[in-house]
Amino acid sequence: MNDDWLTRYSRHILLDAVDVAGQRAISDARVLVVGAGGLGSSVLLYLAASGVGYITIIDGDTVSLANLQRQIVHRQTDIDRNKAESAADNLRRLNPEISITPISRYLDTATDIDPQYQVVVDCSDNFATRYLLNRACQQHRIPLVSGAAIRFEGLLAVFDFRHDNSPCYECLFPATPHATEDDTCSRNGVFSPLVGMIGTAQASETLKLIMGIGQTMHSRLASLDMLSLRWHESRLIRDPACPVCANHSTTVHSATT
Repeated sequence: MNDDWLTRYSRHILLDAVDVAGQRAISDARVLVVGAGGLGSSVLLYLAASGVGYITIIDGDTVSLANLQRQIVHRQTDIDRNKAESAADNLRRLNPEISITPISRYLDTATDIDPQYQVVVDCSDNFATRYLLNRACQQHRIPLVSGAAIRFEGLLAVFDFRHDNSPCYECLFPATPHATEDDTCSRNGVFSPLVGMIGTAQASETLKLIMGIGQTMHSRLASLDMLSLRWHESRLIRDPACPVCANHSTTVHSATT
């Protein structure tokens, strides 16, 4: 902690719920972000700007011209570069005081999930990765911040596996042979500010989990309709038949705001 550190994060430190102790927790935190696309762009920019000390980015895709409509961590000059590498370079320019580790391949094994990560942020775009992350985080009891966005609709949930009764992603979306990979942005389109709103909310949940402040989205699912700008919230419980957390996720309360 020095004068530059205090100045850079002064607007956080002024917040009673954060203060110096909270900012120190952020600076010491280790976070894994899976996916450096639309959701990952906002997540990464805000985590880096907020001073998360150690960020690992996993993505095997490359930047294309069609990505730039929403993937704001990348630039025109990054076209054809690996997304994890591109994002890491741009984040280092944003905040050179933090450590960023890019992994330029797709997540393909649970061994990529180090138990030392304090939070894993799922910004992926396919069910296989989401299921893999869910199982690994449940096994290691690492909080998982999950986001999704397609067309004008977004989803946000937190599965805090530090709690014994936490539902998991497969309680909400059971793995079936009919799980489709066709529901993608490249096939259906996506409204660019939507990924920013969901990704920013994921970053907020991540920081709250790191500091242990506020009320997170643990055991809750928020869905956003951008055309009406309305959020709908559902509360979730564990599925007793879930093959991952071994306990049918049912909605016991819902409210529209």
